[in-house]
Amino acid sequence: MTFLLAIGASILVSLISLIGIFSLLLNEKLLNKILILLVGFGAGGLIGGAFLHLLPEALENSTNFTSSFMYVILGFILFFILEKYLFWRHCHKGKCDIHTFTYLNLIGDGIHNFGDGLIIGVSFFTDIRIGIVSTLAIIMHEVPQELGDFGILIYGGFSKFKALVFNYISATTAILGTVLGYVFSSHINNFSTLLLPFAAGGFIYIASCDLIPELHRQPDIKKSSASMFFFILGILLMWWLKILNL
Repeated sequence: MTFLLAIGASILVSLISLIGIFSLLLNEKLLNKILILLVGFGAGGLIGGAFLHLLPEALENSTNFTSSFMYVILGFILFFILEKYLFWRHCHKGKCDIHTFTYLNLIGDGIHNFGDGLIIGVSFFTDIRIGIVSTLAIIMHEVPQELGDFGILIYGGFSKFKALVFNYISATTAILGTVLGYVFSSHINNFSTLLLPFAAGGFIYIASCDLIPELHRQPDIKKSSASMFFFILGILLMWWLKILNL
């Protein structure tokens, strides 16, 4: 039953990739307003998920706190390396070949989503409640990311239909990651104890190095304040789930 819940969660996360279709229904100005709020909410959710759920769970089952925090650092470093060399998030005009980048973006997204799937599989194996929280945290940052990825593919020359299909295909690697994460956890001792702090490091990296800098770039004080409110709201949601023992 737990395994099926994990698979269902990864399928749900994969379907988030189709959210790009909603960007076709909104004008660019409104979409940008919504996007910055989602970025703030996602950053808060990741920070809250890492510090209030993943790390406490990992430390509770750990006999060596120093090792656990080293895995947090390793997770942070790995996400930094992947972003540095696979460019899975941003491509600044004039600094890369957009058409080539579309395929690099898909490869990077596939690896990123596979990692999300591993986290989901391990989290559900550890505790259904941790699985639910991890899935929510992943969804909260996937929504703005997938909207951005869809825009990158369109900008790189893909048709709208092709962009949706390819973006979805790269997202389905999360399902494979979930299966492997769950199986590894059931066959390898302490696998979840190692991966949970590792995942926390990844969450912290995405929030602090990708999402929060985007909030800093917002020059309008009202929009900036609104995004800060949603950032805090994301953290409060994770805190509320903690109080509810979810």
